[in-house]
Amino acid sequence: MYRLIYFLFIILVFNSCTMKPESTPEAYQRFEDYPIYQGDDLGLDYSKDFSIFKLWAPTASKVKLSFYQKDLNSEPSHIHFMDYDANGVWVKNLEEKLLGQYYTFSVLHKGNWLEEVPDPYAKAVGTNGKRAQVIDLDKTNPKGWKRDKRPKLAAPTDIILYELHMRDLSLHPSSGIKNKGKFLALTEKGTKNREGLATGIDHLIEMGITHLHILPSYDFMSIDESKPDSVQFNWGYDPHNYNVPEGSYSTDPSDGAVRINEFKQMVMALHQAGIRVVMDVVYNHTGLTENSIFNQLVPDYYYRKNEDASFSNASGCGNETSSERPMTRKLIVESVKHWVKEYHIDGFRFDLMGIHDIETMNLISAELHGIDPTIFIYGEGWTSGDSPLPVEKRALKANIPKLKNIAAFSDDLRDGLKGSVFEHKEQGFISGKLDRVESIKFGIVGATQHPQVDYKAVNYSDAPWAPQPHQCINYVSCHDNHTLYDRLKISNPTDSEEDIEKMHRLAQTIVLTSQGVPFLHAGTEFMRTKGGEENSYKSSDAVNQLDWDRKSKYKAVIKYYADLIQMRKDHPAFRMGTTEQIATNLKFNTQTTDQLIVYEINGAAVGDSWKKVFVVFNGKNEVQKVSFPKGLWKWVVNGAVVNKKPIEVGGSFGIAPLRAAIFYQD
Repeated sequence: MYRLIYFLFIILVFNSCTMKPESTPEAYQRFEDYPIYQGDDLGLDYSKDFSIFKLWAPTASKVKLSFYQKDLNSEPSHIHFMDYDANGVWVKNLEEKLLGQYYTFSVLHKGNWLEEVPDPYAKAVGTNGKRAQVIDLDKTNPKGWKRDKRPKLAAPTDIILYELHMRDLSLHPSSGIKNKGKFLALTEKGTKNREGLATGIDHLIEMGITHLHILPSYDFMSIDESKPDSVQFNWGYDPHNYNVPEGSYSTDPSDGAVRINEFKQMVMALHQAGIRVVMDVVYNHTGLTENSIFNQLVPDYYYRKNEDASFSNASGCGNETSSERPMTRKLIVESVKHWVKEYHIDGFRFDLMGIHDIETMNLISAELHGIDPTIFIYGEGWTSGDSPLPVEKRALKANIPKLKNIAAFSDDLRDGLKGSVFEHKEQGFISGKLDRVESIKFGIVGATQHPQVDYKAVNYSDAPWAPQPHQCINYVSCHDNHTLYDRLKISNPTDSEEDIEKMHRLAQTIVLTSQGVPFLHAGTEFMRTKGGEENSYKSSDAVNQLDWDRKSKYKAVIKYYADLIQMRKDHPAFRMGTTEQIATNLKFNTQTTDQLIVYEINGAAVGDSWKKVFVVFNGKNEVQKVSFPKGLWKWVVNGAVVNKKPIEVGGSFGIAPLRAAIFYQD
């Protein structure tokens, strides 16, 4: 009898420590009723003496913390029930030697135990991100990490972005890179193609880019990390663990410390090369929906739903996250801060940024720029579908004036140059279209307010949307849709290879000399092709890899683009810092027509050694004559080369078909 009473007493004490003192999940009628935790210590706080685990799960009535010796396919070595603290947070403080062990959470929700999932704030995971791992982050630092510094950046308009997928860089047989498909590929110096030309990081240095934009490199779902020798490819826009590097890009995905260390080695190598690192982040949706980490811990909270209770789908991937809710917002903000502080990341590109609310994006900007004002933030200013979030609250391109120090991609210039990405045979300014000149002018002034742009004639925007030029990303191609080369082959099937190359050069010359921030798709400098494949998100390496043999074939194009980049760096006339400077000092010439754009820049007013700059873009496949302003002008760019010893011209001049021409007076 006494034993029974004692046993019941123990159960009562155990339950009092593990169950919420208040009522069950039904206590919360609305998401607005959920408690908000203000601390910044959710997840694991590890030290050699103790480990503190904290989980926000307000609708749980019990929470299990399970530990494993292995990252996959094993039974738990021990299980703890967590204690409810306050504000929806469950806690467990353990004075055990846990370093290297794996752990999961599971919650009792409405009488049912939901699936075991890793810590949503996990900083390390094992294979396929199934289990979080207890780790000492200080021990993951490569030698010299504490001395790692961001390369200098004077102004955001000095940025030149280059977008790269991790596998694409190294997989081709001619890359000369040993660590194929790995973070470490970007640490290898001295790699060359079959002709002895630089590849990998040395090629990036040759190009002169300032920022390497790396496609998703957090832990995503679509690659089976347990099969490292099988051929698998995906862009990685299916997030699983937001705060952990992708395991398939490491040499050992089972050990969380390895992927972290190798990611840091990559960042440090790029910084030493003078290149900053931008992460492509996808906080707008998750790879799983009903069975996602978040939905198994706090059902429905992290996602928006339609009136019929179905998951809303502005991402086109089955769900969209609820960035406007305090704890979703908190998770996103703390995640980007983690990447900046722990990995020294220099910027973020937000996938489908229009799904996020403006308040969250502005908080991200404030927090990151409080750490370092040179961190660069930009994103896609659109959604893939409709959302329950009101349009006026979305971080859309049209709402960029409401966003603080955040940039957006200019699809206006992109499609003005080559035609709509949705109409594959449509042409643009560079390929024969007659009514795209205002869209090109719009891009030239960086989507800012300019008295000589007819905004009603711009393809997508009827008003300027960039308050300052650094808030506009100018580009003509990226990982999405066709490469520029492939698109031109489709839209201009009867044109010669020589003319395709001319159009290609013209497009990138416009991108690299326009105001705002230029963005290049990796391999565009050697006329990258994916064999006509439009959506290569899970296509083979044969389709996606950078063919370094093309560097030998297109040496002249590469040199031309690299020289344009250097010219942009040398001359502030092409990267003015304010809207007022652009409106005052960049004047479109009256010779501008449907297929000819002519403008002048007052370089002296912005401290350029080129006192006056005269720019001509001929989108017509025949010679067009232009008249110069008074005096002799030095002809520096002829659409094929950047002349180191420019020749003098004056009066009138014939601009070759499909060519850019730039002249200056000093």
